[in-house]
Amino acid sequence: MTLGATRSEPVARTAAFDCSAWPVPHPAPFLCDLTIDHSQVSRAVAHVDNIAFVRWVDRVAVLHADDLGFTRGDLLERGVMWFVVRHEIDYLAEVWPGDELVLATWVRTMRRVKSWRDTLVMRPADHTLVCRASTLWVLVDLQTRRPIRHDTDMVSRFAPLDSPSGANRCTSR
Repeated sequence: MTLGATRSEPVARTAAFDCSAWPVPHPAPFLCDLTIDHSQVSRAVAHVDNIAFVRWVDRVAVLHADDLGFTRGDLLERGVMWFVVRHEIDYLAEVWPGDELVLATWVRTMRRVKSWRDTLVMRPADHTLVCRASTLWVLVDLQTRRPIRHDTDMVSRFAPLDSPSGANRCTSR
C-alpha cells in the first residue's frame, strides 16, 4: 500500500517510517497507512466525522493482533475474544479528504485480564498529531462471558511497553 492510494480504513504499512519525531514511546509500534476519502466526511460539517476515528482505533488494533497471529478466527476457535471496556480519545486536529495519515499503535500494559492499548493518528505532511487514543481491552471467555488471564505467549507477542524493551525509537514498517 502506498500513501497515495485512497483507502477508507487503515492498512498495514509496508514502508519504513521514522517515529523518532513523534511521541511514540514504544520501540516497535504497529503502523498503518490511511488516505482519507469522501465516505468518511461528516454530513453536518465538512471534515472527518469523530466516529471514523473510533473505527480506525478499533481497526488498527485488530490488524495488529492479526499480524501477531491472534486473528478473530483463531481467538474464536480458542473460545475467547477481546472486548473494549473503555475508549479515551483526544481529537487534536481536523482531517479532510485526501489527507494521508499514519496510525501507530502498541500495547502499553497487560495486567491479569486487562490491557491498555495506545494509538496515535499522525499527518506527516504538516507534522500534525491528529488524534491520541487509549483503549482498555479485556480478554473474555466466550462460554462464561467472564474475563480471563492473558497467557504468557500472548503477552510476549504483544510486547507491552511496560515490559523490558530496547530503545524508544522506531524505524519499523
